[in-house]
Order: sequence, then C-alpha cells, then structure tokens
Amino acid sequence: MASNKTAKELDKIVRVGEDKLHSLGGGLYLKKDGDANLFIFRYQVDKQAKKMSLHAYHQVHNTLGNARLRVLELKARVKQGIDPKEEEQLKLLEKEQRLKELAKVKEQQEATFERMTYETIEARKGDWTNHKSIQSWENTLKRYAFPVIGHIPVSEVTKEHIVKILQPIWLTKHETAKRLRSRIELVFSHSIFYGLRTTNNPAAYKDNLRVPLPLPKSVKKRKHKALPYKDLPNFMIELSHMNGMGARALELCILNANRTSEVLLATWDEFDLDKRAWTIPAERMKMDEEHAIPLSNESLGLLKNLANHRMSKYVFPNLSSLKHLSQAGMSSVVKRMGYKGMITVHGFRSTFRDCIAEKTNFSGEIAEMALAHAVPNQQESYRRGDLMEKRTVMMQWYSDYAYGKPLADNVSQIRA
Repeated sequence: MASNKTAKELDKIVRVGEDKLHSLGGGLYLKKDGDANLFIFRYQVDKQAKKMSLHAYHQVHNTLGNARLRVLELKARVKQGIDPKEEEQLKLLEKEQRLKELAKVKEQQEATFERMTYETIEARKGDWTNHKSIQSWENTLKRYAFPVIGHIPVSEVTKEHIVKILQPIWLTKHETAKRLRSRIELVFSHSIFYGLRTTNNPAAYKDNLRVPLPLPKSVKKRKHKALPYKDLPNFMIELSHMNGMGARALELCILNANRTSEVLLATWDEFDLDKRAWTIPAERMKMDEEHAIPLSNESLGLLKNLANHRMSKYVFPNLSSLKHLSQAGMSSVVKRMGYKGMITVHGFRSTFRDCIAEKTNFSGEIAEMALAHAVPNQQESYRRGDLMEKRTVMMQWYSDYAYGKPLADNVSQIRA
C-alpha cells in the first residue's frame, strides 16, 4: 500500500511531476494534466471500482489536508453502503429542482391579474377584426376588476374576490356583469393553460358562482312566443308594407335570426355591403365572440336602401335623437300588426330554427351557428371555412322562403 504523501511531496508533484494520476495514499489521488491538478477519490461499491472528483488542488482553499478530511467522510459513507458520487448527483438534482420551483413561484408571484389580462388580450387580437373589442375588454376590466384583483397574482385570486367584483352590478347592470365575468374567466383560463394557476377557475359560473350570484328573475330562461314558420311568408308580406325604422329593423332581424340588441345597436361600420357581410363585434354578442353573418339578397337590398338615406352611425336610428332605436322599436311594430301577446320579436329565432329543421336538410350545426349559439366539438377550421359557405346558401334559402319566393331545388342535397 502506498504511503501517504506529505504536503511538500505534493507540492513537488504539482511543480515538476509527470502528467498522470499520482497516488497520495488512502485512496486519494492527484490527476496532473499540465497546470491542472485535480484531487480524485477512488473507491469500490459492490466490488465495482469508482472514482469521484474532489475539485482542484489549491494552496489555500483546497489543500491536501482538506482533501484527506473529505476522503475520510466519503469512506464512512462507503462503509454504510452508500455511493458518495451518486449521493452528490442526487443532491445536485434536488437543488436544481428546488431552484426551478423557486423560479416558478417567482413567476407566479409576478403574474398579476392585470398583467395576465393584457397577455390574454394580446393572444386574442387575431380573433378580433374590430378594435372596439379590444377597447371594450380593457375598459371593463380596468373599471371593475383591476381595483380589486389587478395587483394580485392570478394564483392567489379566490372566488370571493370575483363575487366582490360582480355583486355590486350583478342585478343593476346584469349584461355588463355577465360580459365582465366571461372576460375574467378567459383571463384565468389563459393563466391556467400556461401553468400560472394550478387550481380551478374562480370566475366559472356553473358549480361555483351560481349560489352567491343567482340569475335575476328578469333574465331567467323562458320560452318566447314564436310565429309558426308556415305563417311567416304572409307576415313578411304584411311587414314589408309597414313604414318606419322599426319595421325595417324587424325585417332585418327576422331575415338573419338576430337577437334584438344585435339589430338595434348595429352601426354602419359593421357592414361590408360589397362583400355581403355583417360582422358583429364580440362585445355586442351574448357568447362574447365575434359573429359573422352572410347577407342574403333581400337583406342586402334592404340595407342599400337604408344606406341611401343614412343619417346616423346607427343603421336604425331614432329619427328625433339619431341615437339607436329603443327596445320598443320592433315590438311596437308587432303590436300594430295585431300580434300583441301572441308572438315576441325574440321568438322569430325559434321560427327560423323550426323552419330550417323541418323544411330543409341543413345540419343542426349550421343552424346553431347562424343563431350564434355555441357549437360543441366543432373544429375552428370547419367553423370558419365550409360552414360559412353553407350558411350563405341557407340564409338565402330562408329569405326566399320568408318572402314566398320559389325555393332552390338543391337544398335537399346540402348535408353537413
């Protein structure tokens, strides 16, 4: 067995020794390679020869004495059946994992609701063609959400925070509160997807906010009285002879199966008459998503006539104030036509749905998209491609039916 080298002997090896592995005794070696001098510990575990670096020799910070003390500690570990090199590697891995976890915690702490709001808006920009959608998002969240949770990391926001935001306006400004909740939910969905929040979405309504924020009685689901679709052609002929903005608004509403507010608040910048398209921005839609409508010949003709007498940014203005028509604008036409208490304006959406279901072979998905309802399990490429073309054919068929015109024979051939 080689005797233990002294500090002087080690110094000589460092100065003039050959470039090779020099035994210093007791399992300690010095690997000399030019100016590099590395302490090595050689040992056996389960009859397998192994070696472990003890770092470079240094006259002050890593002396021969330091190396021998380290070797004694490592030999004790080996006697216990522990491989010191594997143990050291495991500690390094654990340290790396702790550092990653700390970095993740820091990232989560920096991911405040305000910051994630702007990240969500940036991510959704491609879905919005109207800059007003971005402004609407920003304004509502700034006004209602930021004062309560803007500075709080999304990982720490609770449903109690959301209730605090929504409760003051849930009954008095329900439509605003509904859109606000939906937007907050999307910010948290974005955060959850990117791992900045691991718990559930605190702004989800079902099984979460329904108890503290029940639907107001005025907006609970109810059946709207609808005109039977068989009576629609006679109704439309009578309506076409009615004068006034309310009558024209009702006509467009029926032809495109709109919700009342979608028509009343329509502005001219939403229409591209050359491309025969009407794009309603997300902030005016119940589903909080932009809705594109292909215009039939009848809808296009109606709009062109109105455009010739345009007097306001609104398509259907109140002639005295030039603001948009009120909710009574279309319902008063229904009453004047003698249908008071028999049908509602909203009920014409059911008229459309029943007509398409019973008179055509257009798929339910196409009809639901025309109504701006959520369509489950539909790929985005399908919804924006073929579906739009099929909706164009469907809406023209429905306009022809509504006015009692000859119907296209090829409707039965169109299947989803």
